[in-house]
Amino acid sequence: MNWSMITAAAAAVCLVLGAGGPIRGATALAASAPAEPSLVTAEIQAGIERHIEEQVSKGKGYFHLPYKKQELRLKLVRVHTEYLSKLGPKRYFACVDLVDVSGDVYDVDFFLAGEPAAMKVTQTIVHKINGQPFYAWEQKSDGTWHRIPMKKASTAHLGVIKGKDEFEFVYRAQLPQITGTGRMWLPLAGSDSFQKVEIKSINAPGKQKTLEDRDHANKILFLELGPEDSGKRVEIRYQVQRLEKAAYADQAPDRKKYLAPELLVPANEDFRKIAEEVVKGKTGDMVRARALYDHIIERMRYMKYGDGWGKGDAVYACNARTGNCTDFHSYFVGLARAVGIPARFAIGAAIPSERNDGGVDGYHCWAEFFADGKWWPVDISEADKYTSLATYYFGHHPANRFEFSRGRDLVVEPGPTSGPINFLAYPVLEIGGKPVKATVEFTFTRNGRRG
Repeated sequence: MNWSMITAAAAAVCLVLGAGGPIRGATALAASAPAEPSLVTAEIQAGIERHIEEQVSKGKGYFHLPYKKQELRLKLVRVHTEYLSKLGPKRYFACVDLVDVSGDVYDVDFFLAGEPAAMKVTQTIVHKINGQPFYAWEQKSDGTWHRIPMKKASTAHLGVIKGKDEFEFVYRAQLPQITGTGRMWLPLAGSDSFQKVEIKSINAPGKQKTLEDRDHANKILFLELGPEDSGKRVEIRYQVQRLEKAAYADQAPDRKKYLAPELLVPANEDFRKIAEEVVKGKTGDMVRARALYDHIIERMRYMKYGDGWGKGDAVYACNARTGNCTDFHSYFVGLARAVGIPARFAIGAAIPSERNDGGVDGYHCWAEFFADGKWWPVDISEADKYTSLATYYFGHHPANRFEFSRGRDLVVEPGPTSGPINFLAYPVLEIGGKPVKATVEFTFTRNGRRG
């Protein structure tokens, strides 16, 4: 984000994640003094975590929050560190996920004021519930952000840029302490009919090699690392031109390949029974695929909480009925294949539509199915969040996307000790043959400001 210009846009940054309940107090937030997030991010995180800890202590183990004539009993899930913002002199913003005893996850916005070491919360606003938005934000020409009702929100307010988009994208990963031998695999995004990708620079420690996976032709950056690389950063800088994706003609795919089971998308008898019941009486793969798409929207809730979510485990998604984009689309792929509809998975990032630079909230994934001689893109988790866009997301992906890789169970040589790579968005890192997490950060800068 252009921090010298905008940071009251913090009120809108959680739009990237979806919006939530009614806002009390001011309906517009003014852009103000230049901000220096790199200097205050740690203090803001410490301040909001201290506030939540104090309230939990007072609340006998829960953060109590009045909401819609009830009192939520919440526990901290995560602080969205990529959106911590300085709004002006001694004014700050934090966006936090908290889970209620009911199991629902609330995105809550906190506004703080005071000295960095002693900031206090001045306003607390429920912004979304399980990814479902209740309002959106719009930035005016004077730099202020205004709340707008969902019924008046355009597709751009809800994360969709049509036509084309162009941006610089920076992929960063911070290495942890390395003892012994380390190996790392990262996606190297490439061009296709819908995105033109230029790798502007790769800055990485260790010995580098470019690999290609056996079944999907994804390019992968492979690093061999040692103790001397501890704490170093990997940075890949891309220039991307992206087109909105609609159904596109293709030769008949290898049905065996796109109907075959995967480690976490098995050929499951339960999937067959569920899918056959959903498509009963329906003819044509387009109609049947839409029935499966609607079934998942009705059955699942978007929720990143608990054990098991985020792995793209179709069985987990079916049983838990919750999860993130990987879980939604793995379940769809499993059901589609169960009734003979070829389907495939892809992963990358959704680039914010309501601002022109700043952080990106992690990876995003989607799927495609083959019918009537075309591949049809779908995004079921976004359709679940934004019901008004359910028709759009059955057959479209917006231009503000960036695809890193396709497919599951990626096989490369050399490969991880743990076996095929489940999917590749965040880096896969092994130290001494054991999996270790690296801290990841995505940022973007759009080419030319949109009016």
